[in-house]
Amino acid sequence: MPLNTQPNIANADAFYQRLVELHQDRSEEQSRLINAGLILLLANHIGESAVLEEAMRIAVATAEQP
Repeated sequence: MPLNTQPNIANADAFYQRLVELHQDRSEEQSRLINAGLILLLANHIGESAVLEEAMRIAVATAEQP
């Protein structure tokens, strides 16, 4: 299964708002732990190493852009 990079979240604005709310009134450390937990849970749900590797490559490339 290839990584789907096209918009695929029903009600994406509501999802983004909920994601922002998860971090409100939390310390930087708590926010990092929340993000790490989400990453691990979703990676486990995906379960395909090739898809996860592709996602990591894209994420690194995005972070390295000026």
